[in-house]
Amino acid sequence: MGRTREAGCVAAGVVIGAGACYCVYRLAWGRDENEKIWDEDEESTDTSEIGVETVKGAKTNAGAGSGAKLQGDSEVKPEVSLGLEDCPGVKEKAHSGSHSGGGLEAKAKALFNTLKEQASAKAGKGARVGTISGNRTLAPSLPCPGGRGGGCHPTRSGSRAGGRASGKSKGKARSKSTRAPATTWPVRRGKFNFPYKIDDILSAPDLQKVLNILERTNDPFIQEVALVTLGNNAAYSFNQNAIRELGGVPIIAKLIKTKDPIIREKTYNALNNLSVNAENQGKIKTYISQVCDDTMVCRLDSAVQMAGLRLLTNMTVTNHYQHLLSYSFPDFFALLFLGNHFTKIQIMKLIINFTENPAMTRELVSCKVPSELISLFNKEWDREILLNILTLFENINDNIKNEGLASSRKEFSRSSLFFLFKESGVCVKKIKALANHNDLVVKVKVLKVLTKL
Repeated sequence: MGRTREAGCVAAGVVIGAGACYCVYRLAWGRDENEKIWDEDEESTDTSEIGVETVKGAKTNAGAGSGAKLQGDSEVKPEVSLGLEDCPGVKEKAHSGSHSGGGLEAKAKALFNTLKEQASAKAGKGARVGTISGNRTLAPSLPCPGGRGGGCHPTRSGSRAGGRASGKSKGKARSKSTRAPATTWPVRRGKFNFPYKIDDILSAPDLQKVLNILERTNDPFIQEVALVTLGNNAAYSFNQNAIRELGGVPIIAKLIKTKDPIIREKTYNALNNLSVNAENQGKIKTYISQVCDDTMVCRLDSAVQMAGLRLLTNMTVTNHYQHLLSYSFPDFFALLFLGNHFTKIQIMKLIINFTENPAMTRELVSCKVPSELISLFNKEWDREILLNILTLFENINDNIKNEGLASSRKEFSRSSLFFLFKESGVCVKKIKALANHNDLVVKVKVLKVLTKL
């Protein structure tokens, strides 16, 4: 039983050593964060013979040894093997320990010392398992985690392949593999490291760099990152002026024509933040008709449509550019009826901007609107929609009185907004029915509107 126990102890020590070797291998391999993903085929078949050779004329010692040996500052000759079959020092000490009868503790200690010597020799001159001195190429356009495309999986070339060939095992000679090498993907596009974070507050020179990148690239991912960066910086007044002075408005606005809905959305968001500045509005007005047309024809209730409506709302806060959108009044009211809750709220904010300008009243009330628009005065709608539609009715009613349009009722057709709000009487009945609404704020607003009739 004594010999059997010793054999069992040796086997346990070998298993522990294998685990320790694997841990050293994983720690050394994981130091370079930029070389995370390697070829699975080579990784699974050749894990046991990955070696390291330094560049300064190192020579491989093929004899059995207990570890790596340092021979000066300029020449380092470590040879690290990661399989137990390639660790003669481990085998030798474990075998001698089994004959000396030192027990499990002595065997484990001998094994630990051997592994410690190899690890210290490996780290002594900064040598690293899997050091690559050749060039790295980017293989396939496999998607990066969290990215929108572009290859980011490195393939190996150069001296690493040579190092693998020269790093032969000290045991049995391995026969050459007859398996055909894996087919490589063509290089399509390298990974692009954007120089800034999207939430960085940039100076004028940095903004110029971002604008230059945006102007020159056709990569949707880079365009999106650049637009978000510019949009976030445009939220600050000092950068609103800087982007305009650097000629950024035309560079951003040219992406309105792109077919990518994500890029159009980010473009509208950036222009929306820039439009808070009155001087920037003078630059953006050139593109307002194009934005309006795209907003009306894009997918209903989409993010692009919402971003476009927000931009149009900002551009019509003042009276200077409202006349540029008067041709779209019928489309606005059609969208008010067809859109979802959020689209309805945003389009009502846009129309309310027009109702606050008396000069736009005639064009507004003469446009054709769907008769189903009257359903917005039902009490089933929430407070925000009811308050907005009541404000819209109040402003139009006031403007009709102030502009003297009540006496010109013959000018307006039965499908016009004038007839729906003023002549049909249905709208007034709906508003009176809201006087008993459960929401106090809505009830107060209804009473205010009714007193003006």
